[in-house]
Amino acid sequence: SDLRQMLATKSVENIQFLPFLTTDVNNLSWLGYGCLKQDWTLIAVNAIGAALQTLYILAYLYYSPTKRPVLLRSLLLLAVLAAGYGYFTLLIADGRTRLVRLGLFCSVFTISMYLSPLADLAKIVRSKSTRCLSFPLTVTTFLASTSWTLYGLQLHDPYITVPNVPGIVTSIVRFWLFWRYPPGQDKSYRPLHA
Repeated sequence: SDLRQMLATKSVENIQFLPFLTTDVNNLSWLGYGCLKQDWTLIAVNAIGAALQTLYILAYLYYSPTKRPVLLRSLLLLAVLAAGYGYFTLLIADGRTRLVRLGLFCSVFTISMYLSPLADLAKIVRSKSTRCLSFPLTVTTFLASTSWTLYGLQLHDPYITVPNVPGIVTSIVRFWLFWRYPPGQDKSYRPLHA
């Protein structure tokens, strides 16, 4: 829905960039974990997710009036991803150690991805407006984090289970914010001129 809004309005106003950027890096990291583990569910889901997030980033960059900060953030996270790839493929020879360390890296990154939409929490409470939060993204995050938590429990994989629990918790916090500050209540009205 955010992509549709960008395309319709040709603007990125009231759309957060950081959650989609962190999600892209997160998808690419989990794709590497899935390849190491030879888990086709992780590979398929994260390859599609990374492609969609990259499309979103390109659209955001295209419609953003200030391209430099968006480009710099994207390049910084790509540099982190490239450094991580180099570390995990060149410096860690043992496959089991590589899987454990990559699982830990993915877990930390997933937690940061789930926490990123709450970066504006103080602003939301102060303004009593949820305009900067995406309700469809909140629903999707809740469903995805719940599904991955259950999948991780089924596989007995703590690297999948543990980092997705904060996604459930932060989604519940965002649902509460939408309930507390409904999107329709913060519309600004201009007086009619006589």
